[in-house]
Amino acid sequence: MNKGVKVAVVGGVFAVMVGGAGYGAFNIVSALSGDGGGVGGVAAEKRSGPPGEDEVEETSAKFFAAWRKGAAPEAASYTNNDAAAEQLLGAFADDAHITDVKITPGAARGTTVPYTVKAKVTYGGKSEPLSYKSELKVVRGLTTGRALVDWQPSVVHPGLKKDDTLVTGRSATPPIEAVGRDGTELTKEKYPSLGPALDALRDKYGEKAGGSPGIELVIRHEGEGAAPDTPLLTLAKGRPGKLTTTISPSAQAAAEKAVKRFAQSSVVAVKPSTGEVLAVANNRTDGFNAAFEGQAAPGSTMKIITAAMLIDNGVTSMNGPAPCPDTAVWQSQTFKNLTNMKPDENATLANSFMRSCNTAFIKLIDEKPLTDASLTQEAEERFGLGRDNWKTGIVSFDGRVPAVDGPDRAAGAIGQGQVQMSPLNMASVTATAITGSFRQPYLVSPKLDGRELAQARGLRPSTAAQLKQMMRLTATQGTAAPAMARLGGDIGAKTGSAEVDGNAKSNSWFTGFRDDIAAAAMTEEGGHGGDAAGPIVAAVLRTGG
Repeated sequence: MNKGVKVAVVGGVFAVMVGGAGYGAFNIVSALSGDGGGVGGVAAEKRSGPPGEDEVEETSAKFFAAWRKGAAPEAASYTNNDAAAEQLLGAFADDAHITDVKITPGAARGTTVPYTVKAKVTYGGKSEPLSYKSELKVVRGLTTGRALVDWQPSVVHPGLKKDDTLVTGRSATPPIEAVGRDGTELTKEKYPSLGPALDALRDKYGEKAGGSPGIELVIRHEGEGAAPDTPLLTLAKGRPGKLTTTISPSAQAAAEKAVKRFAQSSVVAVKPSTGEVLAVANNRTDGFNAAFEGQAAPGSTMKIITAAMLIDNGVTSMNGPAPCPDTAVWQSQTFKNLTNMKPDENATLANSFMRSCNTAFIKLIDEKPLTDASLTQEAEERFGLGRDNWKTGIVSFDGRVPAVDGPDRAAGAIGQGQVQMSPLNMASVTATAITGSFRQPYLVSPKLDGRELAQARGLRPSTAAQLKQMMRLTATQGTAAPAMARLGGDIGAKTGSAEVDGNAKSNSWFTGFRDDIAAAAMTEEGGHGGDAAGPIVAAVLRTGG
């Protein structure tokens, strides 16, 4: 694509466009025709309603024919976003070096047309066949009435999203042979949900691991906070460098299998005595590593930190009072418990913790010497959260527990309001709670690149002992008991559910431990923590790391 100043005179209208075509770029033909300008102009007779079978067939056939012969502007004219389409279709040939394109459409399903692309990628004297499947949808142009391809980057390749493009060339980083803690190789084929983490590890450690780059076709992700390139096809293998990770293949296999039970779910397991990450798995349609980077309200799993704050500040203790009324009012906002929870004015902290009584925690946060900053201080100083200084080896979120007043102070105590966590954060919280020491989680040894891990004070031995015992009671007699049933060894857990605006169901959270392995999971389907996230965590804990 040529960049610079483009001048167009159409029907007496004078327009100037500066820069190259791109998403949102102005196209004078489109502006005048209303939708996907170019070949054919505006239809003589404007039609309405969904495109008919004949229109779907004709439009898709013309689009495929132009795409096959590499005529990006012509192919783009059959879409409802010709500027974006022309840019990506042009890159398909010019930047990705894809030729000999053959497109075989399948039987249309209404206005959706599936198809198979077979082509050849050639670069630097190397050539490899490329084959994949995708689909497009034909829609009615809003102003012209023309039948047009509804433009999405996935039309070109199913792995493409907004701001992505295809590029073939020398790989930006050498390949790596990532291995687990026992020396077993970790591949995307064997552990699919490790894919984003493996790409991130290659991006950061490819050169440090001692490999040399090859020639690849990749999806290049662009824009702020873009992910590393996603390799699609290798034309010439580079020499991989060996990178040892902390992953336990047995725990990873269990995590991969467990998250498949629920859509939009993530789980992380860590070794409490060291901070090593034993497993990280996601079951998501967007490829996002929510296990490490997710930011969501953790619900009642947050009560681990809140209970620690109450104990450390002398408000109460495991066997001290924590009454559980039906409702609790904090600065005009009324908080309630789960449906059918019986009130208990004589409850101890351990009893309210294992039953996950919201009102007990709300009632206690008004006690002296607690302030608006007390929960924040507990999270940062004792559990190492919220300081943006974790260095796990790849991008991760460090948790957020802001100091707030008003209703959000009360909501934060039960994991709502402005508090945000990832499964990695909550697995670390459990590890700190049961050992008393904060050990920052990591996926790659800091010895490889000399990075300094985050530090925190950790918990008093008496506080850690009480938290661990309350988690044991929750796993054996409380809300986590059904999920943790039939697990042997020293076990403990905490359930949680968090309401999310616009979602019919609450997010399901669960964190637990078994001997020297701690795990936490979140799923956007399932409601109560023990119903969905609980079985995921239990499955990982069962492996023993």
